[in-house]
Order: sequence, then structure tokens, then C-alpha cells
Amino acid sequence: MKMQDKCSFCGRFRNEVDLLIAGTDGFICDQCATQAFEIVKEEMKSKSTLDLNNIDVKKPMEIKAFLDQYVVGQDEAKKHIAVAVYNHYKRLTQKGQDDDVEIEKSNIIMVGRTGTGKTLLARTIAKMLHVPFTIVDATVLTEAGYVGEDIESILTRLLQAADYDVEAAEKGIVFIDELDKIARKGDNPSITRDVSGEGVQQGLLKLLEGSVVNVPPQGGRKHPEQKMIPVNTKNILFICGGAFDGIERKIALRLNTKVVGFNASQNNAMIDRDNFLQYIAPQDLKAFGLIPEIIGRLPILTYLEPLDRATLRNILTEPKNAIIRQYIKLFELDGIALKFDEEVYEYIVDKAVEFKLGARGLRSICEAIMTDLMYEVPSGTQKSITVTKAYAEKRLSHLNAQQLRA
Repeated sequence: MKMQDKCSFCGRFRNEVDLLIAGTDGFICDQCATQAFEIVKEEMKSKSTLDLNNIDVKKPMEIKAFLDQYVVGQDEAKKHIAVAVYNHYKRLTQKGQDDDVEIEKSNIIMVGRTGTGKTLLARTIAKMLHVPFTIVDATVLTEAGYVGEDIESILTRLLQAADYDVEAAEKGIVFIDELDKIARKGDNPSITRDVSGEGVQQGLLKLLEGSVVNVPPQGGRKHPEQKMIPVNTKNILFICGGAFDGIERKIALRLNTKVVGFNASQNNAMIDRDNFLQYIAPQDLKAFGLIPEIIGRLPILTYLEPLDRATLRNILTEPKNAIIRQYIKLFELDGIALKFDEEVYEYIVDKAVEFKLGARGLRSICEAIMTDLMYEVPSGTQKSITVTKAYAEKRLSHLNAQQLRA
């Protein structure tokens, strides 16, 4: 009588299970394999819990040096972020120490024109962090009960970044982009609710200050039958960014309040009118439409410099992930050597300055120049391509700023 195959773990025969997997010296059934997978997953999860004692915390100058490899300029914003992240780690390691002094977290708000590098700074800092990090967009947030996403969905993204490890997520960092889009729509009371403006700001207060928030694990709207995950936001660092388009007018209005007298004219002459953002103050954010409670919970206010021509030129070729390097790499993958004449770089920068699109505009202009080459060359036999200024001018001759913004 032939011996029937059976699982080496549970002893069930082949006809008693759905699947029996053969090994070198035995078998395992589908049920034992599933159970083994769950055991391994739980074991790995317990080992991956954030261990603050073994984290190699980089000093602020080291953090800034890392940012310098990817982001050109913006030294002031880099310093603020480096110090905030370093202090965030120190706050986490302070827990449990017998000390009367409790360090409060320092949430940051960054103000800068579009294309100056706010989101890039956030993405770059995420590369080097040992704590969960997520970037969320404030434009999709609305008050509860309206079309859009609940404020708590911010923490859902952080939970997902931490693989639903609540303890690790409670020590994470959140970058809230486009904060200016939830500014109050006007100072005058209205019969309509400001569901994506002031209402969202009110909802953010409890997150920024630090409280236990019930978070829907899959995001979306909350409903009574859904199982919630409580998350304490006390140790979560929030970094906010926004273009705050038009805030320069608020700053200029504040700086020019005293227009009578000799001293007033002297002070006005010293103001750099090409970069009003360097004079930004909390009262300007209030005038723009942020409520005072939000401003108070974002104690560190920094700005990003507008990009001048020299900075744009460096952005094009200097950083590790520079735009030109990306194109060279793309062609290299097809076995093609791509080169650019030096005057092409100057032409691209001239166009970016002309269209006032910032660093984001550099990519749009490069795409307009390179699209035909990327379409035709991989199918050809050429092994070397040189982009000249004449070719770049020809490709951009039928384009304008409106098309590049699209």
C-alpha cells in the first residue's frame, strides 16, 4: 500500500487540505503556510518598532549639509528645518527622564513663492530621517460632512508611512503643503460656511497642539461603524508650507504705515522691494487669512528666497538629482550619450526668468525642448546627441508662458 503524502507540521493528508507544497524532505499545507506567514509578520513588526536609543541623530549642521546636496540656496529655511528636526529627536529621547523641564515641540511654517523649493525640502529631509514622515496636501481638506477629506486623514497617511505602528507614528513628522489654500476667504461674515478655509483651520488646531485623535485606518470619511485608531499628536512635528500668493502686499502695507517725517523716508529707502518676504511677520499671516490660534501653534516662521538667475543656473546642473542629470541618465539607459552646449543652459535660465515660473519652470522648459528627442532617438541608431542653442530656440519658438504653465 502506497504511503499518502501529508503535512510535516500538522499531519493532515493531501486529501484533507486544499494545497500541499513539497519541500526537500517534507511537505507543508496551505493552512500551515498562512499561519507561518502571520507569525513572521508579527515577529518582524515587533522588531521594527522605533528604537530611539539606537538612532544616530545627525547634528543641525550635518542635516543642512545633507540638504545642500539636493537643494540649492535657501540657507535660512534649511537652518530652521535642521534645528527643528534635531530638536524633535531630542524631545523624543527626553521622554522618561526625571526632569521638571518639558521641551515643547516647535512646529514650522515656511512661506515662499511657487517653485522656490518648499516641497523639495520636505521630500529631501524625508530621505535621511529615521522616523515616519509623510507629505499631505491641505487643498483636499474640508469640514466634516462636506465633500473632501476629513482633517484626520492627515494622520492616516502618517500611519500608513509607519506601517500602522501607532507608537512609531506618534513620533513622526508631517509636512502640510499648500497651507495658504485654507486661508479664511474674507474678514466679512457670510451666510455661507467657509468649509475648506477657516473650518479646516479650526480642525487643525487639535492636531498641531497635541491631543488624542481618533483616526480612520483607511482614510476617507468617518462613520459610526468604523473601527478607529487613537493617535496622540503630542510628539508629532508639523512642518507647514505655502506660497501665500499676494502676501507681499500685506507686508508692504505694514512696512509703509509711517509715511510722514524724515526718519520714515530713510527707513523706507532701506527696504529691499524685490524680496518683501524677508520681512514677514505673524501679523502678515493673520492679515492673509490664517486665524491667530493656528499662527500661535506654528511658532517658527521662515521664508524662502525668490530664485535669481544664478540660483536657477545652479539648480539646472548642480544638485545630485539636477534636471539635466536626469535627462543624461534617461538617455544613458538607452545607450546614448547626451550632451548640452553651455549656451543652452543660459537660454533655458533666460526663459525661466522671463516666464517667472521658478525652478518648476526649468523642468517645463526642458520638457518642451527634449520631448521630440526622447520620442525619436530611442528608435534610431545614433549613439551620441548634442543639444544646441539653435535647436532649443526652434523647439520653444511656438511656445509661450501660458503653455508652459499648463
